[in-house]
Amino acid sequence: MDDKLISVIMPVYNAEKFLALSIDSVWHQTYADWELFLVDDASTDASPDIMDRYQQREPRIKAIHLARNGGVAAARNMGLSKARGRYVAFLDSDDLWKETKLEEQLSFMKENEVAFSYTNYEVIFEDGRVSNRIIAGPGQLDYQAMLKGNAIGCLTVMIDRQSVGDFMMPERGHEDYLTWLSLLKKGVIAKKLDRNLAYYRLVRGSLSGNKLSSAKKTWLIYNRYEHLGFLKSVYSFLFYVVRGLGKRFRKKKDKS
Repeated sequence: MDDKLISVIMPVYNAEKFLALSIDSVWHQTYADWELFLVDDASTDASPDIMDRYQQREPRIKAIHLARNGGVAAARNMGLSKARGRYVAFLDSDDLWKETKLEEQLSFMKENEVAFSYTNYEVIFEDGRVSNRIIAGPGQLDYQAMLKGNAIGCLTVMIDRQSVGDFMMPERGHEDYLTWLSLLKKGVIAKKLDRNLAYYRLVRGSLSGNKLSSAKKTWLIYNRYEHLGFLKSVYSFLFYVVRGLGKRFRKKKDKS
C-alpha cells in the first residue's frame, strides 16, 4: 500500500456524453500522486474506446473492461481490488471535481488525523449549467447520525484504508450508504472538510431520480440489513422522508 497514492475509482456505463469531462477533472488535479481506475461495466456505446484512448495517453489511468454488466457496486469493487493507494476516492462518470479537491482533502485528513472525510458539493444541470445549489452536510457523522439518512455525497468521499481497513461495497441498492454505515458502525467518525470541491450532475433517467425505488431501498437498509427493528426503522425512515422533502423544496426554488 502506497502511503502517498490516492486511488480513484470511476465506474463507467454508457457514459460517452460526459466521460471525458469527468476523466479530465481527475487528470487536472493539483495533487499529482494518483491512479485512476476506469471500470467499464459492459457499455454498449463509445465509452470503452474513450477509456482506452486516455489509458494510452496517461500511465496513471487504468482501463478495466468487465465482460458482463454487474452494476455500479461490482464495478467499484473491481477498482478497489486493484487499488494500490492508502487513500481511495470515488467519482462517477458524469460528475466533476474542482482541481484542488484531492490536494485540499488529503491535507485536511493528515492535519486532523481523519480516516473518513467528505466535502460539500454543487449541483449542475445536464447541460453543465450551475444551479447555485450547494449540498452541505453536517460537520461530522457517527453511525447513529448516519441512520437518519445518507448525508454524504459519494463523489466527495476520501477514505484512509490504513486506518479503516480494506472494504468492499455490498452489491445491493444504495451501496454507498450501506458502505458508510458499515464503516461508521466500527466506530469510525466521518468528518467534513467544509469546502465545495465537486459538481454533481443531474441527469435525466438516473438511478437516483427514482424516488419510490430509493425509498424502498432505504427502508430495506433499516429493517433488513441494519436490523433496527420496526420502531427504530420507522423513526429513521421519517428523518429520511423529511430530508427528501427538504431537497425537493430546494430544487423547486432553484428552478423558479
